[in-house]
Amino acid sequence: MRRKILSTYPLNIELPSLKSLFIEMYFGEQLLSTGTAILAAVNKESRCALITNRHNVTGRHQETGQCLSKTLGIPDNIVVHFHRSGSQIGEWIKVKLPLYRDDDSPFWIEHPTFGASADVVALNVKWGSDVLCLPYYIDLDTDRVGMVINPAETVSVIGFPFGLSTSGKLPVWSTGFLAQELSLVTEDKPEFLIDCRSRQGQSGSPVIAYRVSNYRVVNGDKITTRVSPQIAWEFLGIYSGRINPESDLGKVWHVSILKELLIAAEKEYYLKN
Repeated sequence: MRRKILSTYPLNIELPSLKSLFIEMYFGEQLLSTGTAILAAVNKESRCALITNRHNVTGRHQETGQCLSKTLGIPDNIVVHFHRSGSQIGEWIKVKLPLYRDDDSPFWIEHPTFGASADVVALNVKWGSDVLCLPYYIDLDTDRVGMVINPAETVSVIGFPFGLSTSGKLPVWSTGFLAQELSLVTEDKPEFLIDCRSRQGQSGSPVIAYRVSNYRVVNGDKITTRVSPQIAWEFLGIYSGRINPESDLGKVWHVSILKELLIAAEKEYYLKN
């Protein structure tokens, strides 16, 4: 069915635009970098967690370990720009989260199986009624309609290149192409490539296939076209960055990696609270 935007917004803003969150990484009060995050949950009964790239919170290159900031600073806190609840969409509230405990252990949760090798982490966030929660749901068809997507079909990276936004803290949609077969994604290698001119600041962005009027799905042992006046999207994963500064090929961590991570984050939250 159609994913209705919130009626309080004066413009026609699609729901995926509201789900990408602008984040800033700081060392003390010094801004080091910007990026993108989302909220995600397994289903409506489970708790939401903030999802972003591991290299955003460590401040280090995921492969080489080199410091990403020219200042050589490593972030110790992160500021998330949430939509303000109970007001007209277009207002934001900044929530500052520490990245390390007093014993220097990190607050973020790494994937239970892949650990530090996966460039995706979760952060448990405590918020009040003033924060609007708009998660991507992993097990529901609200964000995963079972769309069939082949190489060379369009996908969108929804984030904040170079810290830019379209209005307030609404994200930029960068559209590229799926660069491989998704059938090659496995439990041992839950990542895939896209060909998209994405840039710094889009790390942690959701990658979706966004379709108007029709898309293909598996129906039994056949692939059929679903024709509908409704807009649909398939949440595919979390963008991690280009494989090389001279290439437009980028790595995406497949959505299948998130469920185990979210379950681990929820267990930690209830264990520590």
